[in-house]
Amino acid sequence: MRARMHAVPAGARSAGLQYLQRLFRLPVRDVGRDGFQWSGVKVVSAKREWPSWTPPAQMLKRRPDLPRHMPGGIENPLGARALYLGSSLYRIHGSNEPETIGQAVSSGCIRMTNADVEDLYNRVRVGAKVYVLR
Repeated sequence: MRARMHAVPAGARSAGLQYLQRLFRLPVRDVGRDGFQWSGVKVVSAKREWPSWTPPAQMLKRRPDLPRHMPGGIENPLGARALYLGSSLYRIHGSNEPETIGQAVSSGCIRMTNADVEDLYNRVRVGAKVYVLR
């Protein structure tokens, strides 16, 4: 699946050029593997540098070998940064496996290279709307 993500910064209600200059459009190829794909509008509810990770119960059922919790760091699958989307378990995050970016392997998260997510992290504020279109 190929999707497009649009992040609209909070407070970008003013019409015209200023609004358009603050709209980010990023092609995304892995918004979730079969059965985990989604589309819709979410709001960036939090941002974390080197986030910790707790695999959801559904993932632990599929992969009982996973740790129950993993602190942030270079080995963490969430990578260098994470933007949390609403109250869902979905995030826009980096990866400790950059060679898999572009493959639909996530459980619905939007995965990016660490360099790309660090750049996005610095540009998008909490409150930004994220549109995922299929």
